[in-house]
Amino acid sequence: MAGNWKQFSGKVKEKWGKLTDDDVTRIDGRREQLEGLLQERYGYSKDQVRREVDEWTPPVN
Repeated sequence: MAGNWKQFSGKVKEKWGKLTDDDVTRIDGRREQLEGLLQERYGYSKDQVRREVDEWTPPVN
């Protein structure tokens, strides 16, 4: 995710609209940051966040 963050950042905001530009900048491709902010903004459980991010991110080859 980190390697293509500029491409992903727009898609992150499309998928999770409660994240601000500052949030996306702060995440900077770090999955842990993304998961933490999703828990904070949406009230998701850790398992729910992990599932959503897994479903959203393309598999790494």
